[in-house]
Amino acid sequence: MDYVNDININEAVIHILDNNSTEPILNEYKLEMEEDTYKFIYKHIEKCFNDEELKYAKFNEERNIVKEIGQDYLNGENNDLITLSKELSRQLFSIMKGNVNIPSCDLIVASIITDQGPMIAILKMDYVKNFTHEIEFVDDKIGIGIVPQSAGLPGSGQKIQKAAFIKPIKEEDTYNLMVLDKQKKSKEEDEYGANYFINSFLGCTIVANERDMTKTFLKAAETWTRKNFAEDAVTAEKVRTTVKGKLKEEDIVNIDELSHELFKDEPKAKEEFRTFVKAQGLNDDVQVDKTWVEKKLKRVRLKIDKDIDLYINEEVYHDSNRFEIQRNGDGSINMIIKHVMNYIEK
Repeated sequence: MDYVNDININEAVIHILDNNSTEPILNEYKLEMEEDTYKFIYKHIEKCFNDEELKYAKFNEERNIVKEIGQDYLNGENNDLITLSKELSRQLFSIMKGNVNIPSCDLIVASIITDQGPMIAILKMDYVKNFTHEIEFVDDKIGIGIVPQSAGLPGSGQKIQKAAFIKPIKEEDTYNLMVLDKQKKSKEEDEYGANYFINSFLGCTIVANERDMTKTFLKAAETWTRKNFAEDAVTAEKVRTTVKGKLKEEDIVNIDELSHELFKDEPKAKEEFRTFVKAQGLNDDVQVDKTWVEKKLKRVRLKIDKDIDLYINEEVYHDSNRFEIQRNGDGSINMIIKHVMNYIEK
């Protein structure tokens, strides 16, 4: 995956999209990029780029306002960010008015330069309930209470749910934009329009990237292992160690070859593993995202017999002088922590 490590904000505009209003409240001025404002927007953009749910996407072939005006801006045909951001706001607001489940928000549109090239950043800042104090004078005495603010913006330490980063379209590129579109996991939420941000507003289709494939592969292998070796810690440990070893050592993992390596003497298990993993939408070859693997496998978290949690640095996990797994011959294992000089309780 193309990881963005360098971000510079050129200019930004904010608009108010309140579902209780008949029209969006559109700004006529760009934001003054004071230090606090710059830092606030920068932190949110940085969090979005670092979010594991950020996806690649490609604009659909049919006409789309976001695609067309975005490319006009990025190609220099219309370099007015206020005009661009107003059009984006009107487009999103018209979709919001058709679905009461879409929360009101402020929409921030920014022009940014990154180490992956210029982009238009679109941040949907859903309102969060904050509280502040309220001062009243009662009989010449000061009374201080707490009152809610229903239109607060998410703080720089919070994650936003929906964002997009549009690139200049090039024919040879596998994707045109990066999209963050988190869905609320609620049984009560109306499913109608749940994908409005991607389908109706951006008009794009998600494209699988190396990180998606790597995450799906690791999750599928773990799910299958839990289901089939719940009472066989020896085999489960072998599968997990082999899978993680492949991810660290190989740029591409072939599922058929891995299945054979794991279960060459067990045809049924080999076929079931291969079939299950591929059924998660994976091709024969899984392209490995080395950056994600390095970050994900840096620490090992073990849940042991439902009542012991163990966090171990990966280097220590493979250091036989500090940690060892012994096989007992009955499907169970002993996990031994060695040479402990200091420990604390938390």
